[in-house]
Amino acid sequence: MQPVVEMARRVRDGVERVVVGKREVVELAIAAALADGHILIEDVPGLAKTLLAKSLARSLGCSFRRIQCTPDLLPSDITGLYYFNQRSQAFEFRPGPVFAQVVLADEVNRATPRTQSALLEAMEERQVTIEGETHPLPRPFLVIATQNPIELQGTFPLPEAQLDRFLVRLSIGYPSADEERAILGRFRADNPYEDLQPVTSPEEVQAAQRAVRQTRVSAAVEGYVAEIVRATRGHEAVVLGASPRGSLALMRVAQALAAMAGRAFVTPDDVKRAAPAVLPHRLILNAQARLREQGADEVVADVLATVPVPVETGAGAHRGQAGEGG
Repeated sequence: MQPVVEMARRVRDGVERVVVGKREVVELAIAAALADGHILIEDVPGLAKTLLAKSLARSLGCSFRRIQCTPDLLPSDITGLYYFNQRSQAFEFRPGPVFAQVVLADEVNRATPRTQSALLEAMEERQVTIEGETHPLPRPFLVIATQNPIELQGTFPLPEAQLDRFLVRLSIGYPSADEERAILGRFRADNPYEDLQPVTSPEEVQAAQRAVRQTRVSAAVEGYVAEIVRATRGHEAVVLGASPRGSLALMRVAQALAAMAGRAFVTPDDVKRAAPAVLPHRLILNAQARLREQGADEVVADVLATVPVPVETGAGAHRGQAGEGG
């Protein structure tokens, strides 16, 4: 796992040259990329959502395109279209910005549902079908979307089917007092993003993704993942819990976190660390929970506190967890 550890460290150090003091968010974003999944960054304006996405894309060394989502954006503005070339007297395909290895959909909830749906096939199947022809997308393929959860005017909430296609949902949060002073000092003269250089390559990213999939998940940890996800379906505050896609997502991110830590096996702590980023956006709460202002994050925290943590024995055991609930 050492190549994965080294690559993840280089990417993290690169992103942290620009994004100040948000290591857990940065590491979860890198884990999502290594797990071959998409990232939704959701927070109020001005907290470096777009800057985090751009810094991660540049550090990965992959081809990058940005889509600024607006209400008048059309599906063809994302996927591309066929046009008639008068010189050749034939229809030719002009690829859209989705034909890049890292695609930033900035303020994705400002696009209409019809335009948002143009990303569904690309995110799930890594291909785009236009005029009956299927076009494969480059690999690795990563969609990073940002949205502002508090602004409602001129926005269109993402449907549950599209939310479920994001491997993780991250929230950056306000900086501490020391971090805010560091931001002022770092950005006083110029923007450090302008000097950021790639620290890896698409080939190395794909090799790391293959290595992550080889990270061992024991039967006990698999059962722990399944029980956590099943507990979301039976929780009193939940109308619709996480699907088997959520189980797979939780296991994949836990594998990536384990590999980034230099381990060839997943522990229950990896699962617990991944769950708050993987599960809340997949839950639909009932009216009583909304009236109590109970959030999906609280539901996941409650589930992690109540599902028994397995204790493994033998090589690669994760000991001392029997008494932990959260």
